[in-house]
Amino acid sequence: MHYSHQPKFPEGFMWGASSAAWQVEGATEEGGRSISAIDLNSKTKKPFADNSIAADHYHHFKEDVALMAECGFTSYRFSLAWPRIIPASDGKVNEEGVAFYNALIDELVANGIEPIVTLYHYDMPLWVEEELGGWKSRKTIAAFEQYARVCFERFGDRVKYWLSINEQNMQIAYGDWLGVSKGCHDWFRDQWRINHIINLCHATAVNLCHELVPGGKIGPVPGMVPIYPETCRPMDQIAAMNAEEFTEKIWNDTYAYGEYSDFVKRYWKNNDIDPGIEPGDEQLMKSAKIDFFAINCYRSNTAKWAPADAKEHPYELNKTGNKGELVFPVVPGAYQLVYNPYVEYTDWDWEIDPISIRYVMRYMWDHYRLPLMITENGFGAHEHKDSEGKVHDQYRIDFLRENIYQLGLAIEDGCEIIGYNPWSFTDLLSTGNGIEKRYGFVYVDTTDDELNEAQDRGEIPACRRIKKDSFYWYSKLIKSNGAEWGGEITHGC
Repeated sequence: MHYSHQPKFPEGFMWGASSAAWQVEGATEEGGRSISAIDLNSKTKKPFADNSIAADHYHHFKEDVALMAECGFTSYRFSLAWPRIIPASDGKVNEEGVAFYNALIDELVANGIEPIVTLYHYDMPLWVEEELGGWKSRKTIAAFEQYARVCFERFGDRVKYWLSINEQNMQIAYGDWLGVSKGCHDWFRDQWRINHIINLCHATAVNLCHELVPGGKIGPVPGMVPIYPETCRPMDQIAAMNAEEFTEKIWNDTYAYGEYSDFVKRYWKNNDIDPGIEPGDEQLMKSAKIDFFAINCYRSNTAKWAPADAKEHPYELNKTGNKGELVFPVVPGAYQLVYNPYVEYTDWDWEIDPISIRYVMRYMWDHYRLPLMITENGFGAHEHKDSEGKVHDQYRIDFLRENIYQLGLAIEDGCEIIGYNPWSFTDLLSTGNGIEKRYGFVYVDTTDDELNEAQDRGEIPACRRIKKDSFYWYSKLIKSNGAEWGGEITHGC
């Protein structure tokens, strides 16, 4: 069934795209920046390139902002690199790093683009990891407080929208993949102590933002993957609820209400887990009032009941990407994720489900009644130039059109949604698949092999920018405030 009408987006709706410092900037050892833990993690993903060069945004930022302005952006979500701002344990501010971000922010503001800034997007300085103990140590709270204070004081006169921690829930649920679990002897128990320390850092940042940034607004960035039950068997519905609790809802409830839910407290009690709560912690969490939720949503998952003896099983598809690495996670006695025959899949086994973004918006608005913005949503694909040097990505246009349409329907459903910033503006480094997994509206003309070879020679490739077909499509859409679709909607209901 096709909808016969076109949803309308509110005036002032923020249209843009997103990135993260460690995935786009490169220049990991330039401008006074020190090494981060995620830099080392990226080096474990060979044969894909690490993040030493990435998209070389550090040297191309003016060109990139000019392209954003050409496209019609009114917002841009990006992150600050903690090791670029405070590169060592002496706490001294790296003025070169501050100057880089000042120049980027000034360029955005001069072009009428609202900066939406993430404080932490996985790039913990190595000195915090090695000298303080990283997320495993409460010493990190004071270090994060100092970092956040510097950011608010130096950039808060121009940045009014702030994001605290990117995908804390995914860092805890998939700690091995992101390197968060390094040095943990018992991740099952340690993850909850780490999670509590991150919550205290989040709360500290929220209160500092409201104290130091006139008119400043701040929110968290959960990674949201709606979970559908595999069948209408009642226990499959419970399994889907369990999956959402263990991967999303525990964190969202904590952000919104400033306290841990009865569900997670009972889980800790039943499993003899001590999350490390100390006197004063709960008061700090309760005092931190978020202004909105920023949402990363790419896809959905499907769950069924898992008996006590359930085992992990591999994805059942064989397309491209890194086959043999992905498994459907299982929590015996609670849930297991399974293949969904009603959606298509990307080359990396991610569900193509535009309706999931409407589901997420409805879910978040119904639960929390706080303004919402999309800070990640996109389509990763293998891409190459054609014989004329152009990049045709109709599949991305189709994906984004369907998602934006569903976002518009969520607005019509009554959700307060203030912006859409998909992943990503330029191609950049994927978390685990180098630059081969491309998301951008703008093609970065290099490959993982070229990046590796250039790094070996101590050089930086040209990283020429090429506007993809999706760039032109998105420009028309956002300049019409979501009215000019340029195609047919197929997932109406």
